[in-house]
Amino acid sequence: QVQLVESGGGLVQAGGSLRLSCRASGTIFLFNVMGWYRQAPGKQRELVAAITSSDSTTYADSVQGRYTISRDKAKNTVYLQMNSLKPEDTAVYYCTGKVASGPDYWGQGTQVTVSS
Repeated sequence: QVQLVESGGGLVQAGGSLRLSCRASGTIFLFNVMGWYRQAPGKQRELVAAITSSDSTTYADSVQGRYTISRDKAKNTVYLQMNSLKPEDTAVYYCTGKVASGPDYWGQGTQVTVSS
């Protein structure tokens, strides 16, 4: 039915950039909120960025000023532009979509590795 598929992860050196994409398929509705979480080895999963249906955004303090979340509603796709990457950004990044009064949807994750 509804599926979120991430892409764009990979290996990049510190200071570099990556652009993650998350496409929602199997639905024509728009999520009220879409966002990105990440989970580093041995760490709790944390919210990185989120964007609402009104296009307001929020970011974790650790990525503020370096990451930009955006959404292309026509393509049912949310993006995460990551600049000035640091080794601490290394994690599996998960896309999520939320609908009010409904379940949360999660992608399978894409690995981002930032080398020193």
